[in-house]
Formats: sequence, C-alpha cells, structure tokens
Amino acid sequence: MINTGTQMDLEVKGVAATSRSQIQPFFGRKKPLQQRWTSESWTNQNSCPPVVPRLDLGSLVDSDDEDNFSYIPLSTANLPNSSSTLGWVTPCQTPYTQYHLNKLDQNTIPENLPAPTDKYKLKYQQSKTEIKESYKQYSQRNAENTKSNVTHKQSPRNKIDEKCVQDEEANTDDLTTLDRKALLQEGYADNPCDKQQRARKLDAEIVAAEKKKQIVAEQVMIDHLSRAVISDPEQNLAIEQKESDHILPDSKMTPLRFRKRTLHETKIRTHSTLTENVLSHKLQFDGRILSRNGRDACRELIGFFFTHDQSLTIYEYRQFGKNRTNVLPFIQKSIYNHQCGRRKGKQYRLGDFYVGATLTFFSSDHLSLPESIKENTLLKLRITNIDQIALDSLKTASVEQEDDIIIQETNDRLVFKAIQDVLKEKLHKRGVRILTGLGKYFQQLDKEGNGLLDKADFKQALKVFHLEVSEKDFESAWLILNDNGNGKVDYGEFKRGIIGEMNEYRKSYVRKAFMKLDFNKSGSVPIINIRKCYCAKKHSQVISGHSTEEEIKSSFLETLKVACSKSDEVSYGEFEDYYEGLSIGIVDDEDFVNILRTPWGI
Repeated sequence: MINTGTQMDLEVKGVAATSRSQIQPFFGRKKPLQQRWTSESWTNQNSCPPVVPRLDLGSLVDSDDEDNFSYIPLSTANLPNSSSTLGWVTPCQTPYTQYHLNKLDQNTIPENLPAPTDKYKLKYQQSKTEIKESYKQYSQRNAENTKSNVTHKQSPRNKIDEKCVQDEEANTDDLTTLDRKALLQEGYADNPCDKQQRARKLDAEIVAAEKKKQIVAEQVMIDHLSRAVISDPEQNLAIEQKESDHILPDSKMTPLRFRKRTLHETKIRTHSTLTENVLSHKLQFDGRILSRNGRDACRELIGFFFTHDQSLTIYEYRQFGKNRTNVLPFIQKSIYNHQCGRRKGKQYRLGDFYVGATLTFFSSDHLSLPESIKENTLLKLRITNIDQIALDSLKTASVEQEDDIIIQETNDRLVFKAIQDVLKEKLHKRGVRILTGLGKYFQQLDKEGNGLLDKADFKQALKVFHLEVSEKDFESAWLILNDNGNGKVDYGEFKRGIIGEMNEYRKSYVRKAFMKLDFNKSGSVPIINIRKCYCAKKHSQVISGHSTEEEIKSSFLETLKVACSKSDEVSYGEFEDYYEGLSIGIVDDEDFVNILRTPWGI
C-alpha cells in the first residue's frame, strides 16, 4: 500500500519531482494523458530550442546510388534564431505553399554548392526528352479523338453514301481515320503466342478433328451396310408379290410385315454387292455452305465420294456440349451432276474434288434440308479440306482424260486474277473500309432480298467505291459469272470473282472465332458480347505502353460497327467481310491466324 503522506524530493536532470500527495492513485489501467506533449507546450517550458547544426552542402558528392529525384536547395540566410522562440515558431505557423514560394522567390544559392556533374546533366536531359515525347503523343491522340467526334456529329446528307462510304475523302490515296484504326489489328501479328502453348493447341485440334472424322465414317458405314439388304428395293418387291398370293398364312405365325428382320434372317438374294471393302474405296472431304447466313455457314459438313459407282454423300456433324454428338445425313447417297458453271449437266468425278472446289445441288431435290437453305434455288458447298493421301492413291488407280472444259476453266481463272491484281493495290490497307461498305451497299440495292443484282448495279457499286475496272475486263468477267443468261448474279459470287477471297485455312479461323462468339447458333452476335470476349492485353502497343487496352478495343468496335446494318449486333456476313478486308494486306497466313487467335483466344 502506497503511503501518500510521505513526501520525497527527487531531482532528475534538473526537473523537480512533485510530492506523492499530488500523484493520482493507479487503478490497474493507465488513463489518457490530459495534457499532451506538443511542440507548443515544449516551447513554453523551454525558452531556448536545441541548436540546429549548420548544413554543410560541400560534403555532398554524386554517387552511383543517386536517384532521379531533383532537390530544391535550402537557403542558409533564413536559419531560425536559436536565441528567440518567436524566430523558431514563425515558419511553422506560415502556410506550407506560401512558405516555399517565398523561399523560391529569393532564389539564393549557397556558395559552397558544387557544380552539377555530367551524369546529372545526362539524366536531366533524358527526363526532359521523355516528358516532351509523351506530351506530343498525348496531344496527337486528343486531336484524333476530337476529329473523330466531329465527323460522327455531322448531319447525314446522302444516307447510302454516308453509311457505306464513310470517311471517303476527295483524295483516295490518303488513309482515313477508319483505315488507321482497322490497321491496328495487325499489332497482334507482331507478338505471336508461346510456341509450346500453340503446339499443344494445334495437337489438340488435330486429335479432335480426327475423332470427328472417325465418328462420321463409322456412321456412314453402318448406314449403308445395314440398309443394303434390308432396304433393298428387290426385297420389297418380293414381299409384295408374296402377300398378293391367295395363300392363307399360318395363324400361329406373325405376318412378315410385322416381323422384326435383321441382316442374318433374310433369305433373299439381291444384286446389291455393297461390302465394307467396296465402301472403303472412298474420298473423304470437309465442306461448308456458301452463305451469308451464319447458322448455315457454320455447319460442319463431311462428305464422301465413292469411286466404285461415282456417287457421293454428305453428312452433318453436330456437337451439343462437350460429350454429346450427332451425325445425320445432309445429302443422301446418290449420283449427282454439276448445276452451274462450265461443267453444268456433267456428272461429278474424282477430278472435281480439291480444296476450294464448289459443289452445286438443287435444293428442291433434298426435302430434309433446312428452310433457310431451301429459300435459294442452288445449294453451293465449298470443299475446305480433303484427304490428300486417299486422293493420290485413287488418282493413280483411275486415269482421267483432260478435256476442253479444263482449259476453259483455266482461262476463266486468269481473267479473274488479272482484275484482282489491279484492285489489290487499291484495296491494300483500305480493304476493311471498302469491303464492309461494299457489302452494306449491295444489301441496300437488293430490294427483293434474294441476293441477286443486275449489271448496272454492280457497275454503280464499283464506281462509288473507286474500284475502276476496264470495260473489257468487266464484260469478260460478267460473261463468266452470268452463265445462266438471266442477267442477274449473286453479289457474293461477284465479290469472290472480282475482288477474290481469303484461302480456306484463314477462313476456317474466321468461322472458329464466330462460332465461339455465337454460342446460341443464331447466326448473329450482340455487340456487348463482342466487347466482353475481345481481349487486347497482348497487343503490341499495349505491351509497349503506347496505348491502353480500352483504346485498342474501342478502335476495333468502332470499325466493326461501320460494317453492321444493325447498331447492336453483328451478322456472320459482316464479321467475315471485316476480316476479308483485313486479310488483303497480310501476306503470311500465320500472321493472319495470330490476329484472330490472340484477341479471341482460339
């Protein structure tokens, strides 16, 4: 127990101790101090502050650890007076900004301050150059954004030309703002993805493709081998003849028409000699439908050409989720002929199958086709891939004679190539703007909605987009395209002939990207979904720091929206036109694939 009555005088370092009677009792927890220790209380108790040593700036020298921050030299003329409390406190009571402005205005330099070294001067010059360069780039971006905003706010005068020929200037040799923004997509070609990761993805794609082909081939063999005898027409005739006889059947035996029959139970010998060995002599190929309808264009078709009877069949492969698949006949097995072109009316043979070949069928002959395909008179299929090993072995076994039609088709290709070479220079670096605008222009001219236009419409379109073609070349191309003589040609076929198209390797990645976006299989993708799926993180300008991800994404969406007839969604035809125009200026296939693979993650 502390005796509060006892007094004790203590003196520690000149501070007099108070008596114990003045000390408050301790109750187990410290109470907060009622009088805090502040600079003001310290000043009141001490009339003289401690002496501040003078700063010797001459002892400071440059070192390797010198940082990039600049310093402001302190003035030695206004050191606080150690003998005066007012001189010590006054600078603290002055506002911070005003105090330092006063110091800078005095502009006093200590006498003993050493001159800046060459190393410091070099760092200062580099910092100054970087600041000027960054400000220059910032000013340029602001100027382009201001110009773009002013262009979009202008009132439309001619609606067709305003929507389809945007940013068309008097001097067509200069690139527009839209062209420059579209060319930003080429930045993905400079930074290909990791080689090991790319090789793994490629191996996985090859395994998946082979598995898909195997599933379809097995289904084809099951369909045709099991139906060869059971569904043979001769067997049906024999059953009808037996039922027509007036022989009473056995009452205990089930009628033949209700009896379940298998391949081993039949005793009817037929002339059909289909066996697994006969069906194995086949050529397998992949195909796609030539259509601007995204739902039809993205169908996965696998076809088979049988050499024993020159027949062919095409199956559609469907995948639902990850594990569920379905294989259904798309074109029934039969012997077919060409329906247009130089070979119109001639039967398909082995030489007609190669990558890039077009197969034509009458849609009315196939009742099981989707309604969207039946709207067109002709169904056109493009061969995208083929079993080259099987093709070489089958060509060795069967020798085909060359005819005059092959020479005519070669001459037709030379006519188109001459026109395409002339237009390629004009489309270089402007392909996105011109092809997307041309597609929208054709859609507006197509009042009937069947995709057919006459010669005057095509001439007018070429004139509007400054794609001058000589009259001789245009007439030669028109004679080839208008093979039926009705005076109208599908504008998709006209674009493929006059301007050309990307190869099937490139187009396969365009379809993969669109199929990833169109997970509902509706044929169109909302703009908001494209914004969510597009990733600009690996763009070369984003990596270097010259642009942000949002700037690259906004540039892409702005150029893509120009191609769209609807402001809130993109169709497959518009998506294909965009990358068709971008493909014209890219020589290497792998660079183009990187442009699609990197932002879409395919």
